[in-house]
Parts: sequence; C-alpha cells; structure tokens
Amino acid sequence: MRSTASRRVATAAALATAAVLATAAPAFAHVTVQPGTASQGGYTAIAFRVPDESDTAATTKLEVTLPADHPIASVATEPLPGWTATTEKTKLSTPIKTDDGDEITEAVSKVTWTAAAGTKIAPGQFQDFRISLGALPTDTDKVVFKALQTYDDGTVVRWIDESAAGQPEPQHPAPTLTLTKAAADGDADHPAAAPQAAPAAAASSSSSSDTTARALGVVGILVGVAGAAFGVLGLRRRDGRRS
Repeated sequence: MRSTASRRVATAAALATAAVLATAAPAFAHVTVQPGTASQGGYTAIAFRVPDESDTAATTKLEVTLPADHPIASVATEPLPGWTATTEKTKLSTPIKTDDGDEITEAVSKVTWTAAAGTKIAPGQFQDFRISLGALPTDTDKVVFKALQTYDDGTVVRWIDESAAGQPEPQHPAPTLTLTKAAADGDADHPAAAPQAAPAAAASSSSSSDTTARALGVVGILVGVAGAAFGVLGLRRRDGRRS
C-alpha cells in the first residue's frame, strides 16, 4: 500500500513539474525586454534577453530596430565581451527638443550586436544585450522593438509581430517595453511620509515574527516533553510485561 501511494505521489509531482515547464518554455523562448516596464518620460537601462531555441545552431547576431514613431534621443550600449555593438542613426522629420532647449535632429534607429570568432549563444543558453535609453515617450503606453536573431546556419528568426489585446500571442512577438505613468508631483511633496510608515510596519512585522517564533518554540518543547513521556511509559509497560 505504501509503495502504491508513493508511486502515485511521485507521478503527480512529475506531471505537475511537466505542466509548469511546458507553460514556462514558450515565454523563455521569446526575445524579451528585461525588465519589462519603465516610467514614461524617464531614463532607464534594459536588456534584450535572447535565448537560443535551436537544437543544433548557435546565435551569432542580434539586430534591434527602435520605433520610428517614438524616437529616443539618447541610446548607449553596454560593452559585452566577445560581441561588437554598432548603431545606426536616422534623421528625424520632427526634431526632439531637450530640457535645455536644444534640438536633436537625428536618433538611433537600429542597434546590431555581432559575435566575434569563437563567441556564440549555444543551444540551451541565453544572453542579455544591455542598453541605456531615454527620455522615454510620454504619449504611449509601450515601446515596441523589432528584433532579428541570426543563427550560424543562416537561419534568421524575425521577432517583429505585435501583440493585440484579446488576441492569442503571435508566434514571434516583438520585444515590448511597457510604459507606466510617472509619479505625480504631489507624491514628492511629502517625502517623509513613506519612511515614517516603514519602520512602524517593520516593527510590527518583527514583533509578529518574534511572537510566532516563541509560540512555535513552546509548542516544540511541549511536543518533545510529551514524546519523552510516552516513551518512558512505553518502556515501563514493556518492563512490566517482561516481569
């Protein structure tokens, strides 16, 4: 009976694990933006996470196109050993005005990472390609990047399909950065409010944790004493039977 029950538990655990992996695998296989959110109008650093989903070929090139309808004035790449990053700029039909009153007439429209000899993303591996950028647009809730992933066997996967609300996710979704509203100015008027509340919450949490720990400790001691008592009684009964 025990053996049958153990096998059932093991089978259920294996099925649950397989279900989790099956659910997670498609998300991991996509080229994504990490982290996936940022504030409108702000500056941030993001990474394009590129997994190699081929069984036999390795990734040796990544091309990312920045949106032309929401140009970003400042884009910089982070050095990545074994990879060369190059940028292309496009002249803007409508110049971007900076906070200093200057006008930017061109912006980065494409970033390409190319692997050096001996460098690659092998099957079953992934690589993050980081950039910093800003100021992010304030008139949209997302920035869509279109990416091309090239393998050393000549295969090119085009991550360019935009997801639509209420529709199934496309097979090759474009990496997307979701933009959230920037903090309201009023939130900065009382900067001390949050720090004052935090210690109280922390103290309450600490007190609760201490109380719980002590209660569990007492219960543990009582259980131990009870177990010892039952053990002694058992030995006495055995001795009484023998005599």
